[in-house]
Amino acid sequence: MALLRNVGTTLEMIKWQHSIFVLPFAMIGAVLAAQGLPSGAKIAWIIVCMVTARSAAMAFNRWADADLDASNPRTASRAIPAGLLSRNFVAVFVAIMAGLFIVAAAQLNREALLLSPLALAILFFYSYTKRFTRWSHLFLGLAMGIAPAAAWIAVRGALDTRILVLTAAVLFWGAGFDVLYSCQDVDHDRSAKLNSIPSSLGLEGAFWLARAMHLLMIGMLVWLAKIFSLGGIAWSGIALVAVLLLCEHLIVSPRDIRRLNAAFFTMNGVIAVLFFFFVAADMLLHRSPALR
Repeated sequence: MALLRNVGTTLEMIKWQHSIFVLPFAMIGAVLAAQGLPSGAKIAWIIVCMVTARSAAMAFNRWADADLDASNPRTASRAIPAGLLSRNFVAVFVAIMAGLFIVAAAQLNREALLLSPLALAILFFYSYTKRFTRWSHLFLGLAMGIAPAAAWIAVRGALDTRILVLTAAVLFWGAGFDVLYSCQDVDHDRSAKLNSIPSSLGLEGAFWLARAMHLLMIGMLVWLAKIFSLGGIAWSGIALVAVLLLCEHLIVSPRDIRRLNAAFFTMNGVIAVLFFFFVAADMLLHRSPALR
């Protein structure tokens, strides 16, 4: 059926399996808020919220950037510029995913429901930032970073400012690897008059800024461990994240970005999943007194 084929093409276009990047950080927010494992229902609805929100955001990005993608040799084969999907179909998909996200948020608590339109606005706004600021990478980081704070609200029904430290960590993590990833498009961005750190500072400058952002991420994780009085297992997780980020920066350089996709997709997925397991294990085996 054409509908099933289009849905399959859409899921491939948005790389729905890459939800794994941010989902573990949302789960960390939920685990910290619950002082252990949240209820099965909470976990299930948080996962639904994460997957539908990301799906809506990614599809909206492809919809908003369709003309830009068509002019970029690296992205010209994406579904909309290649004619595999119509913009109308993708717009309907965005609306359905956004609607499902709001419905899922309503199952969590009233606060999550009321804040769900704001979350979608932040996610959608990112797609336009490269048109007016070189700091669009930070907006992507923010779109990712709200996940742990949103999960905290989903569990507790209110925001604790301490969880914003994890929001900041994810912000700098996401912005750093987006700076690296956008190095692939530096020539196109300059010709299309799009804003990005690589097009503004060059590859050398972009790599140094990405390194600084990832150092800030580690600093935020250290702060997180201190304010939540996390134990040795979580600290080991932070050390492992630092090592993996170092490996990420060692396998690519301004003079050789051929392995950038491996650094972006594989390493960052591993970082997110492993850090979640370390924090979850720490919370289950060493309940934080700061949360009692």
